[in-house]
Amino acid sequence: MSQLDKQLEAEYFHLTGLIDSFDQKSLTIKAWSVTLAGVLAGSGAFFDRSALLWVGVVGSLMFWLVEGHWKAFQAAHYARIEKIEAHFRGEVDDIAPFQTAASWERSRRAGGMRELLRILRWRHVFLPHGLVALALLVAGLVL
Repeated sequence: MSQLDKQLEAEYFHLTGLIDSFDQKSLTIKAWSVTLAGVLAGSGAFFDRSALLWVGVVGSLMFWLVEGHWKAFQAAHYARIEKIEAHFRGEVDDIAPFQTAASWERSRRAGGMRELLRILRWRHVFLPHGLVALALLVAGLVL
C-alpha cells in the first residue's frame, strides 16, 4: 500500500467516524426538542396558558432548523468520502490526502439554501420536530 493510500485510508476512517458522531448529536437535538415541547405542552395545558404552546411550536420549528443545518454539515463530508472511495476503485488518480476542510467548504457552498430545504424534508429530520410543532399548533388553537 502506497503512502498516499495509507493517508487516504486514515482520512476515510476519520470521516466515517465524524459522520457517525453527527448522528449521535442529532439524537441529542431530537431529545432536547421533545423535552422542551413536552414541558411547554404540559405547562400550557396545566396552567391554561396557550402562549406556552405557541412557544413550543416555535421551539420545535427552531430545533427542526438546527437539525437540518446539522445534517447539512454532516452531508458536506460525503463528497470527500465518495472521492476517496473512487480513488480506491481506481477511478480517480489526481487526489491529495487530508483535504477534508477544503472539500467540506466546497460542498457547503455548492449546496446552499436549496440543500438545506431538501434535508429539512427528510423524514428522519422532520421527525419528531414537525409532528410536535403540528400537535402543539392544534392544541394552541383549541385552548
